[in-house]
Amino acid sequence: MTYPLILVPFVALTLAVTLASARRPGFARRMRASAWTALVLVALTAVFDNVMIAVGLFSYPEEHLSGLRIGLAPLEDFAYPICAAFLVPALFSLVPARRHTA
Repeated sequence: MTYPLILVPFVALTLAVTLASARRPGFARRMRASAWTALVLVALTAVFDNVMIAVGLFSYPEEHLSGLRIGLAPLEDFAYPICAAFLVPALFSLVPARRHTA
């Protein structure tokens, strides 16, 4: 179960940064947008990972997986797009805007 363990720091970082951004303006709106984005990314991941695995572009050693799959795609593949959908907007909300001087 190597791949699920690799996900732990990514998921922990996503949770920490997202929670840290909870006090920023627009948090609820950002969470709704992130949830919709995650849904779309999961659907795309399900389609394209299954196609790429089916045609033999890559494979995973079974001993490193959790064993849970959506079609041919291991469940672990879906954590990265979900983390990205929440982490990127949370980071963006925490970084102060730069002021441009002319």
